Amino acid sequence: MKKKMSAPGKFLVIILSAFVSQSVAAQGTRTEKDLLGEKQIPGNAFYGVQTARALENFQISGMTTAFFPDYVRAFAMVKLAAARANTDVGRMSKDKLAAIEKACQAVIDGKYHDQFLVDLYQGGAGTSANMNANEVLANIALELSGKKKGDYHSIEPHDDLNMGQSTNDAYPTAIKIALLLHNDKLLKELQELSVSFHKKGDQFANLLKMGRTEGQDAVPMTLGQEFHAFGNQLDAEIATIKKTESFLCDQNMGATAIGTGITASPGYAEKCAVRLAEITGKPIVMSKDLIAATSSQQAFVIYSSALKSLSIALSKISSDLIFLASGPRTGIFEINLPALQPGSSIMPGKVNPVMPELMNEVCFKVIGNDLTVTLAAHSGLLQLNAYEPVEAIAIMESQGLLYKSIPLFRKNCIDGITANENILKKYIDQSVGIVTALNPVLGYDKTTELAKEALQTGKGILEIIRAKKLLTEDQIKKLLDPKTLTGQK
Repeated sequence: MKKKMSAPGKFLVIILSAFVSQSVAAQGTRTEKDLLGEKQIPGNAFYGVQTARALENFQISGMTTAFFPDYVRAFAMVKLAAARANTDVGRMSKDKLAAIEKACQAVIDGKYHDQFLVDLYQGGAGTSANMNANEVLANIALELSGKKKGDYHSIEPHDDLNMGQSTNDAYPTAIKIALLLHNDKLLKELQELSVSFHKKGDQFANLLKMGRTEGQDAVPMTLGQEFHAFGNQLDAEIATIKKTESFLCDQNMGATAIGTGITASPGYAEKCAVRLAEITGKPIVMSKDLIAATSSQQAFVIYSSALKSLSIALSKISSDLIFLASGPRTGIFEINLPALQPGSSIMPGKVNPVMPELMNEVCFKVIGNDLTVTLAAHSGLLQLNAYEPVEAIAIMESQGLLYKSIPLFRKNCIDGITANENILKKYIDQSVGIVTALNPVLGYDKTTELAKEALQTGKGILEIIRAKKLLTEDQIKKLLDPKTLTGQK
């Protein structure tokens, strides 16, 4: 029985067919061959036969390598480092290096990205993505050298662009470099978000409010302390993410197939690490055990876990903001979130906390992606993990989502938060929780009686104290000084 193709699959086939038809009409085709035989390649395509087979085999998500520009650049950096290292050890000619350098630099500069067409979901442990890079860079090098695409007698995808390499070292290294490149951007946005929280902390420094534990009134604090705490939580997550970079900088170039270095020249692995460090500006080092590094997914697990930890913190903060802004008339309503859009198609006047909700959705996705990485990492077999592609997808998606949503969260929510000072004061005046601060002056027994009376009558502690004339206004003012009451020096 013939299996039906899914709607997304049919759509991708239509798009691919249109692309191929336009290419054929424009420049005809060229013939390339691999171990499975000959295949016609669009004349204007920079990819080759193995990429063409992957385009037929992996019509899955519609997301290609080019979906993540830093990933494309990372592949070019890896191939550039490999070519320079092979030249350093005397294996590659300087003429070929010069041609490959031009091709790699063009891709690093953002050109030819539309030729990195392989779906991110793929079998073969990333072989298709690696060969896509090899073929495209080889043909760019040929064209920039005044030769025809497919003239592999001059520059060959396997022999030259994959010299001393295997997918099993080039592919994971490209992923790690891509994550490092994008991590700089993510950290910048995170640091700006932290600054926004700390600015609000300074702005709200003298606004007294009730702290809450288990959703119940606890003891006084300032709204400023609450927002500084949000910022400090983020600072801790930033420090953690920075620490994980050392795992991404540990790379296995020179391992080739399983870590033994077969087909690589002596000294190549060490040179490759040095060249990658020069190109990326990152402290890249060669793994101490290339066999362990090729089979292990430790770097991806640790980095993904750091993104999950960040997402847990961001989600908790987002939910706190939603709770503090709830109401406005029948909720907590201690703060106002910026009103961005009408919140209901049926309820007039309703405005929803859409930015914290968006942040939560992104965080939930990142937490789920971390589970994907966990499952893929522990499912590897012996000297290789074939599931690196789905790990790459999960982590790069998490990075991308956080990078896009954090500045929106900052600009459209945090920077515009205001305090409802009257509400804060009302809760302080009415709360039984303020009684804890009176213990040193009135004693535990007396304050217990006051708390009991307040709960029974619905009156505020301060209201009862004033009625009974237990403290003067001067004493009350001193006791309720925000700095004294909340332990600030």
